[in-house]
Amino acid sequence: DGLDPALLRPGRFDRQITVNLPDVRGREAILKVHAKNVKLDPAADLGVIARGTPGYSGAELANLLNEAALLAARTNKKAVGMVELEEARDKVRWGRERRSMAMTDEDKKFTAWHEAGHALVNVVLEHTHPLHKVTIIPRGVAYLGATMHLPEQDRYTRSQSELRDELAMLMGGRVAEKLVFKEVTSGAAADIRLATSTAKKMVCQWGMSEKMGALSYGAQEEQVFLGRDIARSQWCAVERGLSVLHGPGPV
Repeated sequence: DGLDPALLRPGRFDRQITVNLPDVRGREAILKVHAKNVKLDPAADLGVIARGTPGYSGAELANLLNEAALLAARTNKKAVGMVELEEARDKVRWGRERRSMAMTDEDKKFTAWHEAGHALVNVVLEHTHPLHKVTIIPRGVAYLGATMHLPEQDRYTRSQSELRDELAMLMGGRVAEKLVFKEVTSGAAADIRLATSTAKKMVCQWGMSEKMGALSYGAQEEQVFLGRDIARSQWCAVERGLSVLHGPGPV
């Protein structure tokens, strides 16, 4: 994505090979390769971990197994089990547990009802993935709790019914807060952001709105050239009198 489009014209780089992220079978195979260097508990099921890691690259899956091995070593276990694998997956996805975080009982109660709302809607609706785990243990910087579902397999297309049920599940936490406490908190910010993105795509890209019809709305995205985009952003910043800070290395 950092190549000038001129390099991709016929006669220059004619053949382009796209390497996609692994699907669920590929993730399981990659986990098995890296697991050869780790002593696994016989009850450990790498297939479950593969189902719970959609979008992970091979490097992230290797890191997951390394984290699981470190967790087992810290607790003096002789083999890596599902507990360590699940914890390593959650750590890679959401960040480290923050059990020492000072949460008030009121915050814990709000978080518990919020996650219960997600879980309940997930279980009741027909077109959702099976519920896997619900937790109110804070992780990373942004997560006070999490509700995790486990897809049976990777999906490359989504039906309108599935997307509507997903929107309902995302809003389940906020609705639970309003029903129980008669008000809402800022804890639904990530849910609203994801729901907004999904709903916008349903209307503007996938033609799933009865009122708007099967039309594509919005500007078409042109091919990305990072060098040009960075140069433009620098020039605009200079025009506005802003300072642009760069990290180490060439831009």
